[in-house]
Amino acid sequence: MKRFVTSCIGVWLGLQMVAQISSLEDDFITPPESVKTSVYWYWMCGNISKEGVVKDLQEMKKVGINRVFIGHNYFDPYVGGKNIRLLSDEWWDILHTALKTAGNLDIEVGMFNSPGWTQAGGPWVKPEQSMRFLNSSEIKVKGPLKLQTKIKKPDEDFQDVKVIAYPTYIDGEETLNMQNANINFDTSLGDLEKMFDGDKSSDIKLAQNVNYYIELKTEKDFTARSLIVYPSHNNINAVVELQAKKNGSYRTISNFIIDWHNLGNIVGFQPFAPTVITIEETTAKAFRLLIKNNHHEGGIAEIELSSTPHVENYAAKTLAKMFQDPLPMWDYYMWRIQPETNKEKMYIDPQKVIDISHCMSSDGTLIWDVPDGNWTILRTGMTSTKVTNNPAGPDGTGLEIDKMSKKHLESHFNAFIGKILERIPADDRKTFKVVIQDSYESGGENFTDGFLDDFKMRYGYDPLPYLPVYFGKVVGCQKESDRFLWDMRRLVADKIAYDYVGGLRELCHRHGLTTWLENYGHWGFPAEFLQYGGQSDEVGGEYWLPSATPSWENNLGNIENRAASSCAHIYGKNLVSAESNTCGGPAFVHTPADTKLRMDKYFSEGVNNTLLHVYIHQADTAKYPGTNAWFGTEFNRNNTWFSHIDLFLAYVKRCNYMLRQGLNVADIAYFIGEDVPKMTGVQEPALPKGCQFDYINAEVLINDATVQDGMITLPHGTSYRILVLPQIKSMRPELLKKIRQLVAEGAIIVGPAPEYSPSLQNQPQADIEIKSISAELWNGIDGKNTFVNQYGKGRVFYGVDLKTIFAEMGWKVDCYIPNKTPFLFGHRHMLNGTDIYFISNQSNQLQHAELRFRVKDMQPELWDPMQGTIKELKQFTLCDEGTIVPVTLNKSESTFIVFRKKGLPEINTSNFPIVDKEIFIDSPWNLSFRSPLRVPSPIKLDELKDITMFENPWIKYFSGNMIYTTTIQFNPEEMGNGNVYLDLGEVADMAKVWINEKYIGGVWTSPYSLDITRALRKGENRIRIDVVNTWVNRLIGNTIYPEMAEETWVGMSPYDKNSPLRKSGLIGPVILKVTH
Repeated sequence: MKRFVTSCIGVWLGLQMVAQISSLEDDFITPPESVKTSVYWYWMCGNISKEGVVKDLQEMKKVGINRVFIGHNYFDPYVGGKNIRLLSDEWWDILHTALKTAGNLDIEVGMFNSPGWTQAGGPWVKPEQSMRFLNSSEIKVKGPLKLQTKIKKPDEDFQDVKVIAYPTYIDGEETLNMQNANINFDTSLGDLEKMFDGDKSSDIKLAQNVNYYIELKTEKDFTARSLIVYPSHNNINAVVELQAKKNGSYRTISNFIIDWHNLGNIVGFQPFAPTVITIEETTAKAFRLLIKNNHHEGGIAEIELSSTPHVENYAAKTLAKMFQDPLPMWDYYMWRIQPETNKEKMYIDPQKVIDISHCMSSDGTLIWDVPDGNWTILRTGMTSTKVTNNPAGPDGTGLEIDKMSKKHLESHFNAFIGKILERIPADDRKTFKVVIQDSYESGGENFTDGFLDDFKMRYGYDPLPYLPVYFGKVVGCQKESDRFLWDMRRLVADKIAYDYVGGLRELCHRHGLTTWLENYGHWGFPAEFLQYGGQSDEVGGEYWLPSATPSWENNLGNIENRAASSCAHIYGKNLVSAESNTCGGPAFVHTPADTKLRMDKYFSEGVNNTLLHVYIHQADTAKYPGTNAWFGTEFNRNNTWFSHIDLFLAYVKRCNYMLRQGLNVADIAYFIGEDVPKMTGVQEPALPKGCQFDYINAEVLINDATVQDGMITLPHGTSYRILVLPQIKSMRPELLKKIRQLVAEGAIIVGPAPEYSPSLQNQPQADIEIKSISAELWNGIDGKNTFVNQYGKGRVFYGVDLKTIFAEMGWKVDCYIPNKTPFLFGHRHMLNGTDIYFISNQSNQLQHAELRFRVKDMQPELWDPMQGTIKELKQFTLCDEGTIVPVTLNKSESTFIVFRKKGLPEINTSNFPIVDKEIFIDSPWNLSFRSPLRVPSPIKLDELKDITMFENPWIKYFSGNMIYTTTIQFNPEEMGNGNVYLDLGEVADMAKVWINEKYIGGVWTSPYSLDITRALRKGENRIRIDVVNTWVNRLIGNTIYPEMAEETWVGMSPYDKNSPLRKSGLIGPVILKVTH
């Protein structure tokens, strides 16, 4: 009986595996409806209509777009467009129609959580519910004294937090100015007093590329400990050098740059923050500043060379002035250890900071018995950062909601998403499933309601004595102050992840919705990208198509998609989205072929849920080209090539489907560190060629990581061979304890030994623990003579590259790609043993390479996502390292190599077609035109050529469908046993092909070739080719011929009569290629 049961189980498992293989094939060829192809569906500037939303959705459904994310974005209204006001009755009627129609068509709908694409706000958000920062007013008093005074608010928008007082050390505290120093300067600076008068509103302008000097001399020795430079209120990029005169000559004691080029509050609520430099205690009678401004504007309002120590870069450390461009690198928010002073009395003693909040009345009047001595009193409170959601227009713009308060977040949710749920019946919004959070572009906040209590609960110490550190004062010592700020930033990041992202997810789940999030930010991102995304149901990255001119847009995608895929892989999310193929224009210039290289690049990084950017809603059903914007590729029904977009979408869906199977395979997990803000990681040591990687964070390591078979393994099955620690010296004890446990159980770790905790929590015991555990794990390793230590079942390496570790462990790389071969790869592994490799040629040339896969004794198969075909590859070599497969890919081509069953190679075979014969089609072509606008009469062509070469302007500037037909004679005997391919040569821009009125397929990128073997018949064969181009040529024609312009309407067009025309039509040559 036991044998019978075992036999039955074996049969059942075998049938299950066959079913999985069959399903994989079928669903690859024709991806199921569950493979959602999404678009951002932007409703622009109120130019919307009921008829338009219905038509949009119907056309989307026809071509395979089955998920839409509705965004309400507003710039200037379109001339000739509608201007439906947000939240008006008409707007609600249109939204109701859209949701009901989407439900009827089974198109899933997501809604941005607020008007605009970033981030979460609206006119319903009150200042006390908005993103806020800790602000203060300060007075100094001398006691003993019965003090009664009113402390002025620093801002009208101000919510009191605490009033504190602390003793002020004034012995030797001094700042050099016109009264206590002799100041010499470059006379071209003009009224120098403005930089030393204590008035930060007056300034000196600095000319561009002029070298200035300012010399400060004193009668007696002066000890400098800090330098504060307040810039004027405009852009500045100045190189500054501080020197001190020693032994008769000046020597440099500090070099730094003042670079404030983005003054928006989305990169900091203190746009004109001072630059604060801490210097080693330097005593001299003469100091000199050398300044060169590299910007065409800019100046300095105030310079303070002080004997008082201050917290260096405190504006950045408190999130008051953040990275000013879209892509902060891994180490931007990591700072050096600050020099300490020998006079510890100059630091604020945390034990002597007093809470006197009870002494102040609600109107700001303070009544306090001041003890003996000099005292500083701070009235601290919260002020709104004043950041607003955008681009949301006059009816949708308001303050951004507090990202650290679930209570305030719920009020925002109820004011927008909640209203949709209230006003539109559930039966009419059946497919409204998702709430969207786009990329974070809202800047920093560093305080919220209850923040002090949350802080104390989290870290176990009272933050109140350290509040002066927010304003650059040193409490305890420099190290203590920096550690407090580290704890503050970490808590901000944690709360943004759990209370904002996690809080929105909780709200959505309560209403049967899910969340979708881009887990990074381009302007002032204050969180940790992995933890931030981990709290959302879905995550996504983004990428832009390259611009013809150098631009920051060209770099978008370099870190965002790896951020999303790493987050998904370590948190067990199968879908990795990407806001795909957006651009900065020019309008209508891009086609799907332009997207291929970048799209494939990010497929190799793990993207498997493409979100097209952008489908702009077309309010009018008879205006062409219609509504557009300065950004985005035009994936909308009015675009000329929308009739052929199904070709592109079929490729996208097949790739998405395959890249969702099983689990992602990555050998290396690069730990990103615990410092925040953080928007990417670092690959150091470098990734071995032929391997993949993910970034990983402390949360996942501590909560989820175990060791199975020597691999660091997560609960959902994702595993890594090596954990790489970054080149930093800090780590909290909780994490290092977990790493010790992992190594003891068999993990392989590479990186430097931590030396201290970055946190003030549980000090000095935390530092003692770090040193003790590091000594265990890195016992004897110096990275110069000794590189490895065995600890338990695992090993710790330092000072060696990953390639060396692979060799030491006897491992092979996953997919070896020969040097200089421009291929990228991604790898998925299924539980049934199937291995799926995605291979992309990232060049514009045909490439051939022998790839070695870390798979043994299996038959390679080629799954072509362009045509949906599958074939065995008979030419391969089995070796100790795996399987070597010769692969040939045309320019920008990609494919899947799949291993799912046993197989042996065959001799004298080739994996890819070899052309035996070429037959040029030189018969005449008939050409007709199709467009919603006026079309030229049909013409006959003796030879194919670019239609912009014609004199007839209606042909020259034509945009739309061009139908080419011809007939050929074919003799099957010429074919032999091979296949016949129709090579279209040059196509501008996409084409569909019929042979004898049988639809064969289409082409939208290289190779522009189709297998037509089965459609050919002996004798005469009719070929019909439907080619589409872009709107560009017609828009250029509009600027020359008024009669052309009269029948078109476009939201915006950058073209004029001098704009270059784009090639257009079937250019050829068209060739029949007989292969074997």
